[in-house]
Amino acid sequence: MTEPTTLASLSSALSETIARAAPAVVSVHSHRLRASGFVWKAGLIVTADEALADDGEIEIQFADGSRKQATVVGRDHTTDIALLRFDGNIQPVALTNGVPALGSLAAVVAADRGAPTARLGMVSLSGAAWRSLRGGEIDARIELDVRLRHSQQGGLALNASGEVFGMAVLGPRRVLTIPAATIARVAGQLEKSGRIARGYLGVGLQPIRLDDGIGAMAMNVDKDGPSAAAGIRQGDVIVAVNGEKLSGVRALLRSLGPQSVGSVVDVTVHRGGEPLQFKVTIGERPET
Repeated sequence: MTEPTTLASLSSALSETIARAAPAVVSVHSHRLRASGFVWKAGLIVTADEALADDGEIEIQFADGSRKQATVVGRDHTTDIALLRFDGNIQPVALTNGVPALGSLAAVVAADRGAPTARLGMVSLSGAAWRSLRGGEIDARIELDVRLRHSQQGGLALNASGEVFGMAVLGPRRVLTIPAATIARVAGQLEKSGRIARGYLGVGLQPIRLDDGIGAMAMNVDKDGPSAAAGIRQGDVIVAVNGEKLSGVRALLRSLGPQSVGSVVDVTVHRGGEPLQFKVTIGERPET
């Protein structure tokens, strides 16, 4: 009997690895959009928020062709994670917090109209935690050298050992992975409260140029918000936070992540050309 070649052994191992993960992967259909998702906990599916329609009914399709309706538990556009609830008993997938090494093999297991699909590539970037363009805290920068269709967003990213290290999504000109640690943190908060808390200053800001840098003028102030409570008024120009010069309004807003709620910051403003100091307790952004 002929011994299997190295390539044949690799092919067999990959096939078995993908087959173990496939039962937890589903198709997610929402208002003409198709994506993939996976069973995170009993009755709960994680999918890519970017690939989910803003409204309308959501249908889940399984590998056996059966379909079920799903409802949105919560969404976080800053980390591209959405959590759905369905009535079913599919075995959840186990995620690992390990970050794959640069150059290691990676497979994406997704679904198309319920049928499992697979892509093979490699980890083209494996780096430290980063902040998305929308201000979300992502626990590791993992990029995959693999082609991904829109319907495969929300699929599982597996390492060569078959461990699931995250969810594959389409980023700008590259395929990104939302790591397992980020999924556990964000999906856990969505399951608990249906939303992700965001910091709130209670002030509408407009960037302006100053002689020595950039400022942010308070165009309107929420009378019940944290800034008003601290004494900041309409027309004040924020020039520094915690002693650091303002680098821009966008950077300031990005700093108001979930961890900022309840913290106290020293805000320096110019009022009538005079510098003033205020201590602002960051609140939680209202849902509206």
